[in-house]
Amino acid sequence: MPRRADPPSGSRRKLIAFDAETWHALHQLSKDSLKSLQDLADEAFADLLRKHGRPTDLKQALRESVRRLPANDAPARGKKQGS
Repeated sequence: MPRRADPPSGSRRKLIAFDAETWHALHQLSKDSLKSLQDLADEAFADLLRKHGRPTDLKQALRESVRRLPANDAPARGKKQGS
């Protein structure tokens, strides 16, 4: 049996159970798409996070955390009334 590659630094391992039908469907999809089960899982979890409006990486998290109106900018003024 081939030795599995070590996970990337900072990654976590979780054991996930699938029923037989789901496992066979995922295994077939993996073979048909020439992707590993890990690649399919990465894609699925990224889609799930995107669906719920959660960032999928640090760069995206920082981009979303930038304030729309910086603290030192004056708020936009409305039209004067009575003119």
